[in-house]
Amino acid sequence: MRGRNTMPTFTTISSDKLARLIGTASAPVLIDVRTEDDFAADRRLIPGSIRFSHETVAEWGGQFAGRSAIVACLRGGKLAQGTAAWLRQLGVDAETLEDGFEGWKAAKLPLLDTRKLPPRDAKGRSIWVTRARPKVDRIACPWLIRRFVDPTAVFLFVAPSEVIAVGERFKAAPFDIENVFWSHRGELCTFDVMIEEFGIATPALQRLATLVRGADTARPDLAPEAPGLLAASLGLSRMYDDDLEQLEAGMLLYDAFYRWCRDAMAETHNWPTNKVKA
Repeated sequence: MRGRNTMPTFTTISSDKLARLIGTASAPVLIDVRTEDDFAADRRLIPGSIRFSHETVAEWGGQFAGRSAIVACLRGGKLAQGTAAWLRQLGVDAETLEDGFEGWKAAKLPLLDTRKLPPRDAKGRSIWVTRARPKVDRIACPWLIRRFVDPTAVFLFVAPSEVIAVGERFKAAPFDIENVFWSHRGELCTFDVMIEEFGIATPALQRLATLVRGADTARPDLAPEAPGLLAASLGLSRMYDDDLEQLEAGMLLYDAFYRWCRDAMAETHNWPTNKVKA
């Protein structure tokens, strides 16, 4: 039990520290164990979270053995602490979010609007479908979804003429094609639309969205880095015949661009000037 000089224990993490991990390749598994009533009162999620019931942790917890996890309940109390303790019994390096969902919300950090998510399948995954042979938007959007929306999301790449039909038959959300919800709107590309609709805008994601828009819509004037992103994207499309392999390679590409947008925009690299001796 904490004394009057309250300091986080080794099993907790602050909202600020967690916010720095979300969206990165090394982010822990984020588990939301709020009760159904608490979730019904606010159906948003911390970006990248997966919802589970604390009552069945002994059944589902083992799938995360050997991984790091952060557990959040409403205020960081008994549900999160108990679930995290169970997860540690199952071999998970589990911590709890200090002050829980309410603390994250009070810090005015982004919250994912789950009402915009497509239905989950029997394994709790969202399913998405788009045109085969992706270039920019159709790699950027899956990266965004995997890192900030649903880390378990499944992506189907099919012939352009079959996207809608496959979506209907396999209960998958079509994206980046004409006349669907998840698509270009005016000057915005699909990546822009997803950030806006899911409510997950941050300065770093908005910077990245400008690069994606410039590369995807032939607007190199939007950012000097946009042509570089386009060149790397077209290069990947030539390197991989398998769209899923290209997606996995593209995840690393967008991880790098995201970290540059978040942490390294001010950094420059200048080759040292050779000093000529007199």
